[in-house]
Amino acid sequence: MITHLVMFKPGASVSGESRRAILEMVRQVVSGSPTIRRCSVGRRVKHGVAGYEQTMREDYEYALLLEFDDVEGLKAYLTGAAHDAVGKLFTSASLAYDYEVMDLGEADRLL
Repeated sequence: MITHLVMFKPGASVSGESRRAILEMVRQVVSGSPTIRRCSVGRRVKHGVAGYEQTMREDYEYALLLEFDDVEGLKAYLTGAAHDAVGKLFTSASLAYDYEVMDLGEADRLL
């Protein structure tokens, strides 16, 4: 499985109403993409453990995880118009990485 992880911070000018509209657009993109197998989204949790949060240079408020069967599915999504449209809408800062992810019992394949 390939996981596309995006951490992002909405722009200061993005209102609550705009955020709802953007969330609906993300839902439409996910449901309309045949290669996305699963989508999860979350808000950052701050717990105050000393020396942990303080070392982070950027405060990304949200994370989005998209799961794909393979790299070809990810590439189909990344090169599509829907990806560009969503990505440009609302972030003042973002960071994205792609990972091959598997159950720990299969992790020897990564070595």
